[in-house]
Amino acid sequence: MKRGSKGGTRDDLGFYVRSTWEANVARYYKWLQSQGNIAKWEYEPCEFEFPVKRGNRTYKPDFRITENDGRVWYCEVKGYMDNDSRVKLKRMAKYHPGVKVIVLDGEQYRAIAKHKRLIPGWE
Repeated sequence: MKRGSKGGTRDDLGFYVRSTWEANVARYYKWLQSQGNIAKWEYEPCEFEFPVKRGNRTYKPDFRITENDGRVWYCEVKGYMDNDSRVKLKRMAKYHPGVKVIVLDGEQYRAIAKHKRLIPGWE
């Protein structure tokens, strides 16, 4: 789990998230969709497999974002980067090079949080 995390089901989202950050990022994407800035967002909708015998064999990104023009990319929310996460992201780049994964770190999270007064339910 992420530092300072508070996993649980959020009534306004209707599903379980692993941390407050993930809950707030979900609310941010929900807000972006309501504003017409993205077509769709999904929380942990799929899992990628790696053809390896040891270690991390799968990876499930936190979010899948579909842009208005149909482009799709994934977002991984990371308050800190541990070795396990590094390995998964390296394997994604190696085994799924056509899949765009953006890591949303503390700096980017704080930039989004500047707009929290506009985003319903922000924790």
